[in-house]
Amino acid sequence: MTTEDINNLVEHQLDCWTLARNNFDALRAVGRRPLKSGDLTLYAQHNPARAVSTGAKTDAASIKARPCFLCKANRPEEQMDGEWMPGWELLVNPFPILPIHFTIVDTAHRPQDEIPLEMAAMAEAAPDLAIFFNGARAGASAPDHRHCQAVLKSELPLLRLAEKAHTHDMADIVSSESFGLDLPFHFYSAIIRPDEIGMANLYRMTKIKGVDANTGCPDAGLVNAFFWIDASGYLRIIVIPRRAHRPSCYYAEGDRHFMVSPGALDMAGLLILPAKEDYERMDADKAREIYAEVAFADKLP
Repeated sequence: MTTEDINNLVEHQLDCWTLARNNFDALRAVGRRPLKSGDLTLYAQHNPARAVSTGAKTDAASIKARPCFLCKANRPEEQMDGEWMPGWELLVNPFPILPIHFTIVDTAHRPQDEIPLEMAAMAEAAPDLAIFFNGARAGASAPDHRHCQAVLKSELPLLRLAEKAHTHDMADIVSSESFGLDLPFHFYSAIIRPDEIGMANLYRMTKIKGVDANTGCPDAGLVNAFFWIDASGYLRIIVIPRRAHRPSCYYAEGDRHFMVSPGALDMAGLLILPAKEDYERMDADKAREIYAEVAFADKLP
């Protein structure tokens, strides 16, 4: 899928879906400002239309009480779909964070369990895109239906950092702890080579789990993952083990409250803030505090 194919698909969808068109048009007014902190470039981004996703109730009772909005039978009539590859449909996300934003949905209703191996084929089929995954407890607003998403890989600071720090002469799988950089959290980075060892490494990366901060138990739902093709044509993977779904400030009251629920794009360096007052008062220290609460700032599990 070329850049032209991607743009044509988005334009065709927006021509026939007013809600999506209005939300994509609203991106022109989205605010973004840098948060100077360490070696990972961070940005606070004000996306008012993301309030629904950021505030989504993902507990079992709430999920059971509503129809699954990713199942084909429950989607808006205007939403175009098509099987992109066996078992997966490509949809334009009607609540975009970035000007190119797709949701890639399993055609079967099954839970958001572990990182799908099919993300490798998706990245190879669309080399301009980064395919990303929010674990069931790491930013997924539909933990009951397996899906991933895609944006332009050039938009994500974390991917650029990984390509620069994890060079092709290093081990195929490394921890960011070995980079010697000042980072707000740590992650695993992989270069997947087209051989038997590479396929084994691909499988290993999809099995990484987070660790629940309260119970100390491994949890496949506490991860974010990115798959993309680098400038040399190699498949790259980042997996971020998580400690928690949301930071304490999400539940706090008064001035201590921030409506922020980090998913993959937040972890990639774009801290999405639906509320204008949160956007205006977010600073580098608060961002690092949030990342440290939901991920591993000192040592990976």
